Amino acid sequence: MFKKKSASRAARLTAIAVSVAALGTGLPAVASATPVTVIPGLPPVEVPELPKAPTLPTLPTPKKKESPKPTPKSTTPAKPAIPAMPNVKSETGYVALAVDGAHQIYWWKNGEFIKQMPISMGTNKHPTSNGVYHTKEKYRDMYMDSSTYGVPIDSPEGYRTYVEYATRMSWDGIFIHAAPWSVAQQGVSNASHGCINVSTANGKWVFDNVGRGTPIVVRGTVGGKYTGD
Repeated sequence: MFKKKSASRAARLTAIAVSVAALGTGLPAVASATPVTVIPGLPPVEVPELPKAPTLPTLPTPKKKESPKPTPKSTTPAKPAIPAMPNVKSETGYVALAVDGAHQIYWWKNGEFIKQMPISMGTNKHPTSNGVYHTKEKYRDMYMDSSTYGVPIDSPEGYRTYVEYATRMSWDGIFIHAAPWSVAQQGVSNASHGCINVSTANGKWVFDNVGRGTPIVVRGTVGGKYTGD
């Protein structure tokens, strides 16, 4: 009985060994395979190492597309475009245009634009009339007196003011002159009694450069039509 069981056990071990050997012959041999004893009592069977799976190439990490940054909007107000030069005759080559809406006066010489100045003209109560003025005499400095056009200097609307670089535009008291007290309004709003107020530097430029007889066109005020000259 013992012999029969031993023979049966030996047969099973032999079958296992043959199967392992068959497995080994079905795989490619590896030169550096290490012998492994899988069945006690039987000759060692070399089981080759299974081939390693090929290493896949590492794909590059796609770069994130950066969204374009929005262009910041400018907070600087755009300057008004230069208007066309008025079609008026000039004996001096100079022509000026005072535009109430922009609170600017523009200057041309011999047809070419040369200068722009912020201004403050007459208020709605004392507007500067629209029309074509011509420069007349000049005063390096003078006192402007409301009594010259019928308003006493001691009345609520009266004044007697020292000014510099005054160039007369009309015989009824309209000048373009330096007015350092209204620089904050120049280019922004109207604050005068009808004159064109400019800075001291701009008043001096007009005084030094613009000859008698130069046309100064006034547009866009709430005033009436200037007809005198």
